Amino acid sequence: MGGLEALSPGTDPDRPVHIVFVGAGAVGCFYASRLHHPSHNIHVSLIARSNYKALTEHGVQLQTHTFGDYTFRPHAVFPSVAAAAANPNPSGAGPREWDYIIVTTKALPDRSDDSALIAPLVGANSCIVLIQNGVGVEQPYRIRFPATPIISAVTVISAEQTSPGTIRQNRWTRIHIGPYSDSASFSPASDNNNASNTRSSSSTATYTRGDDTTGALTPTGTFPAPNSSNTNNTTKTPPTMEALQQTGSQRAALLADWWTRLGQIRDVDVAADETALQTVRWHKLCINAAFNPAAVLAGGRGNADMVRDDAELRAHLSGVMREIWAAAPQVLGRAFPASLAGPERILRSTERNVGSKPSMLLDWEAGRPMEIEVILGNPVRIARARGVEMPRLQTVYALLRSAQEVRERGEKKAAGKGKL
Repeated sequence: MGGLEALSPGTDPDRPVHIVFVGAGAVGCFYASRLHHPSHNIHVSLIARSNYKALTEHGVQLQTHTFGDYTFRPHAVFPSVAAAAANPNPSGAGPREWDYIIVTTKALPDRSDDSALIAPLVGANSCIVLIQNGVGVEQPYRIRFPATPIISAVTVISAEQTSPGTIRQNRWTRIHIGPYSDSASFSPASDNNNASNTRSSSSTATYTRGDDTTGALTPTGTFPAPNSSNTNNTTKTPPTMEALQQTGSQRAALLADWWTRLGQIRDVDVAADETALQTVRWHKLCINAAFNPAAVLAGGRGNADMVRDDAELRAHLSGVMREIWAAAPQVLGRAFPASLAGPERILRSTERNVGSKPSMLLDWEAGRPMEIEVILGNPVRIARARGVEMPRLQTVYALLRSAQEVRERGEKKAAGKGKL
């Protein structure tokens, strides 16, 4: 089973553990800072873009509600994936692979295939960790890396980058982590139960990609099949789903231990099984898929404004959440636990969230691409593959995707005229 049989990182005190975060925004920098413990032979590096200069010169300046103010100086800061792949251990101990590759970028599968982006970093003993919004985010990684353990993670954190290299964490830091084998694929449930690691690319979702400004290395409309030249361990027998889950669980337990025992983050939850983690993803989707697109389509209204001041908008938000609440158990084969807040409780809580703008609205106002596919498109496709329709969510998905396409066509047309 290739790398799955190797000694797990962290089990040998004399063997350094090397972790790299792909994405040095607020979420990535915060969680990286609580995972970096050189005295315990755990070394965390960052791959940064716009804030690369600030991080190399001053480190990460953190202003936190939970841990006070402090400076995080990573083991290394790289300007690109290529640089991190060429020299994963710049301290002079010699080149070696990354034990953990933690992806904290926005999930934009319609713009770039980030599984291709990280391919140069992945080795036989690597583990991929995805701290991203939405559902189905794991699928391109599983197809490209059929023998690599994957950890899926969902976080609820209030954090922002107030200036390059300066991170403010306000309150929450809860993160749920768990192994991923193939449970969020786009295949029908009957196929998923017998999923193999030789699934062809024809079973994946197809997107109309943009101009690859987010760094795609493979600007195509489909994800590569597992026998692609970019797939690792192609000459060895792929591990079973059970082996991937077991190894993923072991690696998730190590991360949780480091974050809690060493990093002092109290709210790190290791999912009991793969479906439990996907249940958390779909629960967060109730909030993201309701409030994010509505804020944009309603003309730029904040969360509390929509809930408190407009009965029709409140009814719409409730309808979207209830649709997901009803569909998710059919998709996952498991109901939401009673401990998770239902739609009405979420709405009442949102009434107090005055001044809050969801991330899609912030991206729309800044002219950035929105996470439409993973928050809206993927759940519609995944549910449909299992015989479940979500007409409210599909309508919102179609309208918001069209709004973004129309605006981008207008921007390209205007830019073309400006060159005349």
